[in-house]
Amino acid sequence: MPRPKSPLRLDWVDPEVCSLEYRLKIIGRLPFFKHLPAEAISKINALFHDRDVSTDERIYFEGDEAGHLYLVAMGKVKLVRNTASGHDVLLDILHGEDYFGSLSTFGGRVYTETAVAQTDCCILQISSADFENILSDYPDVTRKVLEAVSKRLTESQEVVKQLSAYTVEQRIASALLRLAGKLGEARGRGVLIQLPFSRQDLAAMTGSTTETVSRVMSRFAEDGLVKSGRKWVTIMDTQRLEELVKKGAVN
Repeated sequence: MPRPKSPLRLDWVDPEVCSLEYRLKIIGRLPFFKHLPAEAISKINALFHDRDVSTDERIYFEGDEAGHLYLVAMGKVKLVRNTASGHDVLLDILHGEDYFGSLSTFGGRVYTETAVAQTDCCILQISSADFENILSDYPDVTRKVLEAVSKRLTESQEVVKQLSAYTVEQRIASALLRLAGKLGEARGRGVLIQLPFSRQDLAAMTGSTTETVSRVMSRFAEDGLVKSGRKWVTIMDTQRLEELVKKGAVN
């Protein structure tokens, strides 16, 4: 059987390129800052510091003392948590404009996951002390942050629920749909997900094994739900994947 032709773009992004204009844009789009005027965003930008991170480099480890909030400017970052059984669970893959980390200001004493650069990255970081200065200058940001934290918690609880209650096929379908929603690009009748993403990563994201993921993905391909190759997956039938996930939500 011929290998599917790769649809990947061979883009190269210099992680050191993080212009002022781009910084202001992505900081201004954060859910707890987007209501602020441009002048305020400019002042807040001065409190964020650039950090270039190489592929596979750890940004912080689970259990480290929490003290920074991070923002992905360029590249992709994965969040991993170690379970009681000793296995790593891939919680999420973040890209441009996603935030992560924790602040002691809001009770986050330690990081609850490990953050790893999936690709070369340019990230922005702000300390708890500097974030407190923002709250002092703009008190209404506090409510916005709490709303964002609550939303993240709800999303995390849904992922945990799926790991315990869904079949492996439903977990893989759900993970593919989440990735498509965050990182997907419309390509003809399909949605392309392109990133350094292996079967092992998908297994870690769904509490499964690489062998099981390979079998399920092969079955999905035979049924016309997906096409895949090295570092890419194209969802060909979003509706049928959604229907598969809904069966788990009902049960």
